[in-house]
Amino acid sequence: MIDKFEQYPLKKELLRNLEELKFHTMTPIQARSLPAVLEGIDIIAKAKTGSGKTAAFGLGVLNTLDSSSSSIQSLILCPTRELAEQVAKEIRSLARMMKNVKVLTICGGSSEFYQEKSLSYGAHIIVGTPGRILRLLKKETLDFSGLNSFILDEADRMLDMGFNDDIMRIESHLPTDRQTMLFSATFPEGISELSETIQKNAIEVSVDVEHSVDSIDQMFYELERHQDKNDCLLKILATFQPERSLVFCKTKQITADLADFLVKSGIKAAGIHGDLMQNERTSVLTKFSNQSLSVLVATDVAARGLDIQDLPAVINFDLPSDPEVYVHRIGRTGRAGKTGLALSLYITKNQFRVEAIEEFTGNEFTISELNTLSDTDSYNLLPPMQTMYVSGGKKNKLRPGDIVGALVGEAGLSSDDIGDISILPMVSFVAVKRDQIDHAVDSLRAGKIKNRKFKIGFV
Repeated sequence: MIDKFEQYPLKKELLRNLEELKFHTMTPIQARSLPAVLEGIDIIAKAKTGSGKTAAFGLGVLNTLDSSSSSIQSLILCPTRELAEQVAKEIRSLARMMKNVKVLTICGGSSEFYQEKSLSYGAHIIVGTPGRILRLLKKETLDFSGLNSFILDEADRMLDMGFNDDIMRIESHLPTDRQTMLFSATFPEGISELSETIQKNAIEVSVDVEHSVDSIDQMFYELERHQDKNDCLLKILATFQPERSLVFCKTKQITADLADFLVKSGIKAAGIHGDLMQNERTSVLTKFSNQSLSVLVATDVAARGLDIQDLPAVINFDLPSDPEVYVHRIGRTGRAGKTGLALSLYITKNQFRVEAIEEFTGNEFTISELNTLSDTDSYNLLPPMQTMYVSGGKKNKLRPGDIVGALVGEAGLSSDDIGDISILPMVSFVAVKRDQIDHAVDSLRAGKIKNRKFKIGFV
């Protein structure tokens, strides 16, 4: 199997950029799917989060793109705005040495007026969520007559979220002569049905699917009642003291209730689910990514596409009904040669779910005794960073270097005091070491960034 990008017929600008990005060796999903992608063949690919699938289809889209045309040539559908923005960002990164490539994100939670205005200037690649794409199609703002590729990213989650009908309505507006690609972490029955409906002679690629669990310590705790889970979770956090943990719940209501309980217990926690406003979702995900939150509580759908580096622990507050989802959840920890924890709670009547996981993974688990947990519920760790906001972003021509320069110059911080910086269209989020955040906020409120005054505050 060829695993070097330069051995494929890619545009020289793409190859030069891949070299600069230090993308030397292809991931398994890239090596298996890229030949078909470049040949224009329909594919259905099974690939986990963080496997490099965006580059697999992104390079194919960019390799055939005609930037001299103003028509939309590719549509990429994602289940959530966060994933759409992540995909668009990576494609822009892949395209940075190509001239005049316009990638536009079309999602809910952003101004429809400005999206329509941007479309009036032309776009080559649209990355969006089904709801907003449909709205603009009904208003006849979107024209897909020149489209040559259609990609569904995280297709299984779009079906889980009830987007099947929306996908079919969108597909009816697309040319029949096109390449269609489905990328999915799991292959539920609905994926096969969708493939048969919208694809032609699609080939199936399934590689790098099973998460290696050799570096993950898996523990299960049996409880008599669901009501006992909150206290048990506190004892788990007190016992293992993970710097960050991702807690999975089965419903939006349980997610919201558990996040509130943890906050009232003095833990830097937040929940993410479908009922949050978009700005709230963005804030929560940003803080968890930049190490300003200790615990993120989420449903499977809300966490889809979330690829956090160095995640010490995954906790299943509720076990999933599908054992493959369990494997997908815990695969977010124990990566890159590091060890991880997968800690699961279940009530006695759901013992069958543990047995299903054992059968699926080929492992037999020893149920951990509750008396091995801490007698206290004291989780003492504070996240190392805290997040501040700057009331300016890409539309103000702000760059990470501008903010770093202000923090170093105005506040006297060292580069080690500054963490991740996220520049959004209208606002920027900056992670600063917790013991320096007050000073940083006060200094920037009194000073300037790029010779301009901005509102500064805590997130």
